[in-house]
Amino acid sequence: MNFIEAIFLGVVQGVTEFLPVSSSGHLLLARQLLGIQQEAQAAFIFDVLIQLGTWIAILIYYRKDLLAIAADMWRGLRGQPAPQARLGWLLGLATVPAVIAGWLIKDAMTGEVSALLLTGVFLLINALLLAVAEWLGHRFRQIKDATVLDAVWIGTFQAAALLPAVSRSAATLAGGMMRNFTRPEAARFAFLLAVPIMPAAAAVALFDLGSLPSAGGLLLPLGIGFIVSTIVGYLSIRWLLNYLSRHSSLPFALYCVAVGVAAIFISLAS
Repeated sequence: MNFIEAIFLGVVQGVTEFLPVSSSGHLLLARQLLGIQQEAQAAFIFDVLIQLGTWIAILIYYRKDLLAIAADMWRGLRGQPAPQARLGWLLGLATVPAVIAGWLIKDAMTGEVSALLLTGVFLLINALLLAVAEWLGHRFRQIKDATVLDAVWIGTFQAAALLPAVSRSAATLAGGMMRNFTRPEAARFAFLLAVPIMPAAAAVALFDLGSLPSAGGLLLPLGIGFIVSTIVGYLSIRWLLNYLSRHSSLPFALYCVAVGVAAIFISLAS
């Protein structure tokens, strides 16, 4: 992998991690487009670790919220008034389904499950999730009203996003809207929910990187992809939250349909 390819993949990751269109699916499509040849495990590790760049983008964008939540969780443990502690514990609860599911299917995710045909199929599932959420959701609730049931529901949707080309952003956004959160509030919960889950996945990938024979040649492209995905990811969060405050998510569903159908067609024609 050369520097231009690493930059391109970093841009793709930064944009598609937060837009509900599947970062994993688009990284696979980008590799197909550029003809990037990588062994399956190396590609998986690269993709997971450049996600850390988008995780840093979340930390920067929501730094005040995250510090307030962490401080209130500490105050709550000491028996002091802590209005945002409850949100912190709900985010922790919502992380559990994905941790369990990720551990169970980790080996399968580094194999051939990410084929182009499956990418197309799961992009269509992305579209369906968003369309159903727009149809069913009444969009009047705020995060401060979240309950344990909300956390388990959205956390289960996040676990489903471990399937290839199912967007974590789309799944959690759809799960939040189905629980009647407003689009921006559902997106906020989805982005905050990424804070505990992304480092867990990256820790596993870092462990696997150490056992990869080609690890040395992957480090510089990884660094480039990481930096690019951080910058682009931060801009994507700002743009998407502003967009969802005024618009529907259906255009993203239509985009997923178009790209999914194209991926299926290319797969069957090749």
